[in-house]
Amino acid sequence: MKLRHSKKEAPEVNITPLIDVVFLLLIFFMVSTTFQREAELSIELPEASSQAQPTEEQRIEVAIDASGRYFVNGRPLINRQPQTIRKALQQALEGRERAPVVISADANTPHQAVVTVMDAARRLGLVRLTFAARLGDKESE
Repeated sequence: MKLRHSKKEAPEVNITPLIDVVFLLLIFFMVSTTFQREAELSIELPEASSQAQPTEEQRIEVAIDASGRYFVNGRPLINRQPQTIRKALQQALEGRERAPVVISADANTPHQAVVTVMDAARRLGLVRLTFAARLGDKESE
């Protein structure tokens, strides 16, 4: 009787099913993951933690209410046009070249209203702008 010595072949490991399972798990986690929406930030303005420093210079105060109406040094403006704001700021300067401008805006004021005042001040060469805010509660610190 002749017994043959058979060569043992190296076992093959087929990893194709493993790759399929990992791929399906990857798809599952991608579909079931929720992403944070950073565009939905809750911002509450304005509030400050320190008091403003008093200035000796005569300043121009521009107030903007929640509906977007403008008041320069307490006097209401007739419309919301940038030219009107610029003329009111120029009259408030009273012949001076420069003066600090304090912008007091309601928390619900449209952002564009504040930008319009800033642009009008810049066109007149007024570069010292300050934003007024109310003091925050001590408990919120």
